[in-house]
Amino acid sequence: MGEPGSSPVPTYGWDEIRKHCLPTDKWLVIERRVYDISRWADGHPGGSRLISHHAGEDATEQLIKDFRALRRAAKDMKLFEADPKFFSLVVGHILLMEGLAWLVVYFLGTGWVPTILAAVVLAISQAQSWCLQHDLGHVSVFKKSRWNYVAQQFVMGQLKGFSAHWWNFRHFQHHAKPNVFHKDPDVTVAPVFLLGESSVEYGKKKRRYLPYNHQHQYFFLIGPPLLTLVNFEVENLAYMLVCMKWADLVWAISFYIRFFSFYAPFYGIPGTLLLFASVRVLESHWFVWVTQMNHIPKDIGSEKHRDWVSAQLEATCNVEQSLFNDWFSGHLNFQIEHHLFPTMPRHNYHKVAPLVKSLCAKHGLSYEVKPFLKALVDIVRSLKKSGDAWLEAYLHQ
Repeated sequence: MGEPGSSPVPTYGWDEIRKHCLPTDKWLVIERRVYDISRWADGHPGGSRLISHHAGEDATEQLIKDFRALRRAAKDMKLFEADPKFFSLVVGHILLMEGLAWLVVYFLGTGWVPTILAAVVLAISQAQSWCLQHDLGHVSVFKKSRWNYVAQQFVMGQLKGFSAHWWNFRHFQHHAKPNVFHKDPDVTVAPVFLLGESSVEYGKKKRRYLPYNHQHQYFFLIGPPLLTLVNFEVENLAYMLVCMKWADLVWAISFYIRFFSFYAPFYGIPGTLLLFASVRVLESHWFVWVTQMNHIPKDIGSEKHRDWVSAQLEATCNVEQSLFNDWFSGHLNFQIEHHLFPTMPRHNYHKVAPLVKSLCAKHGLSYEVKPFLKALVDIVRSLKKSGDAWLEAYLHQ
């Protein structure tokens, strides 16, 4: 109740609240209270796009009592504290690979065998750099957040040639709404590929930009080979120019200066461009298979307004733990734990995993763990399933 003489507090139903999800009209529900965030959204620390995805919804962390207790237990176990030694080893591993690739060319020459070997080693370095900058975007490795972000800019810019702001812009949306069309950029890939519910939608509307019933086959031609070489390069550059992220642009340019300074003396400009393209294609294969084996085979569709825990579990699965899987995927084989606890450093995922598994068993929630090869094959199977669903709807509805 309000104060004596004050106006009664208005109440709203969900039919009314959900209307306020427009670019200039955004409402948000937190702890059963309705907030108009239309003006405040532009100043949201995570970006206006991120908070706008929750417009017209209940954005309360609807974590069940046991999950709250689990999180408190994880904090008591100090599982949210990063180990500087671990991340120092990761940095050392990346720099070692960079140096090794140059030494291969320096001592063995520019023949096919040493060039291929150097490209593979550089691709490993690039893959591990993805993982490290991903860590720095989530985890407080340094006590001061400013240094944490500077480190991410260095890794993403100098070691990879991309913008840290661009990555965070994409990735934070993915974590907020995993596998939700038009809110998670990782699965909003139509009209090139159709995933989940979009397959039937395109079929019903008789849309046929590509032969989607064969997308599991042309995936190998335009998916893994071209993601980082073409899509990410273009999107990343456009983002830096449009959003005027000049510091990120300088960091990215420094990557290309270093790369060409290292390898142009051996290969010349054309040969260095070919080496660069080869590294990007190899890196792209790693990125697509490792990051999507946990998501594409899961539920993909429109907004279901699920609570936090259910939304993360429905959109993710794990891949079996092993020394190789942990290293090769940068611990992204623990995707469930990463999505439930995005600020937890990856070297602690295996410690919290048994607690998460027990919680899921208690409440009848799915906790899916796959062998590594099966997870990779499931990407192709899910593409074929979606393509077949499109064809069925296209021909018969």
